[in-house]
Amino acid sequence: MSGAVHESVLDAIGATPLIRLRRVSDGLAPRIYLKAEWQNAGGSVKDRAALAMVRAAERSGALAPGGVIVEGTSGNTGIGLALVGGVLGYRTVIVVPDTTAAEKIAALRAYGAEVRLTPGGLPRDDPRHVINLAATVAAEIPGGWLADQYGNAANPQAHRDTTAPEIWEQTGGAVTHLVAGIGTGGTISGTGSALKERGPVRVVGVDPATSAYGGGDGSPYYVEAIGHYRHPATVDDPWPANWERSVADEIVRVDDRTTMVTARRLAREEGLLLGGSSATAVAGALQVARDLGPDDVVVVIAPDSGRAYLSKYFDDGWLRRLGFTEEEPGSVGELAVDLPVLRASWTVARAREVLDGVPGPVPVSHDRDAGAAAPSEILGALTARDLEGLPADDAVADHVRPVAPSVGAGEGIEAARAIVGDSEAAWVVRDGRVTGLLTRAALGLPRTSTLSA
Repeated sequence: MSGAVHESVLDAIGATPLIRLRRVSDGLAPRIYLKAEWQNAGGSVKDRAALAMVRAAERSGALAPGGVIVEGTSGNTGIGLALVGGVLGYRTVIVVPDTTAAEKIAALRAYGAEVRLTPGGLPRDDPRHVINLAATVAAEIPGGWLADQYGNAANPQAHRDTTAPEIWEQTGGAVTHLVAGIGTGGTISGTGSALKERGPVRVVGVDPATSAYGGGDGSPYYVEAIGHYRHPATVDDPWPANWERSVADEIVRVDDRTTMVTARRLAREEGLLLGGSSATAVAGALQVARDLGPDDVVVVIAPDSGRAYLSKYFDDGWLRRLGFTEEEPGSVGELAVDLPVLRASWTVARAREVLDGVPGPVPVSHDRDAGAAAPSEILGALTARDLEGLPADDAVADHVRPVAPSVGAGEGIEAARAIVGDSEAAWVVRDGRVTGLLTRAALGLPRTSTLSA
């Protein structure tokens, strides 16, 4: 069968195939298909929304000839907008957090976008937050138009008009379950609502375990383009207008390790090199499928390819540093002692109680209710010695020292010794969280001169 002939690359957005999972779904009764959104012209599901938002802005006059497209994004929407903008003759300025995969930033620049980096993990109220900074940039540039994927109604409408009808037609109306990650909310809300209008389709949202959408505390997670991070200092935390919560019948939470394992299984067992949000959605679908029968048909939205994340989810070194690899016998995870966490607002008096008997530096992190700290939220370190002579009611955040070096729980002893160097200890990272303390003695290293003094 010959392929389609298009008069423009914009015509190559949409009409993506369904691909059935075979090996990772072995033993499960329903048929599970991936909606292969990485086959859109720009490589992701966001191409649909990008084209729809630009066309709607042209029709309304919000984007005039010679105008400038501006957006804040973790990458994929920006790539779609840069592609569409380039074809239609618009300049594109994209604001991205500095935690975005290097491959996506390179792709943005390759498409001709002007990229402005801003720190990730900021409070929502901070003017440097990716959404706020994009709005500022759009207002300052003559002819600037903010795409606003989180609130632009053309985003979910693109999926009502294209993604949902495609799925319905491709399955012959047999689809019983739609599974999709939740990011801006546009894909799941638009596709899900339109499918429900056609038949009794159950819509399942999938969310990183700590994301706020699914009931997590909003602390950091390692999957891009999905979920809702909430900085502890955020005062006003509005959810996207495009996230129509009533559309989802259920939200399934997936931890980062499961996502990483699923991404690698998909590549090695199904020949599908997919991004983290795709792997998260597949992992959620596999959970849901355990309770389904042979007459059920599950369609999973797979937003993008893993080619944009080769330096992350498919890089052994990245996974090992963050403690996502298996801990083989003899790895340093076996040598670590449990490590408490001090919260930034705690007093010196409270910290002294926690630090009693701890043989090394303890992380001081942003205020959260419980749980180990992610490295990105650690403000510094403290030991019991550091608190000697300090006023009991001082906040510990005012007295932190630099953080300790960190080592993944699956690292070998020799690698850990090199990482520790002359430091008095190292923190052990497991599943992206600092969970243990690795002392020099545990590694068979001599005491440093500082410790001997």
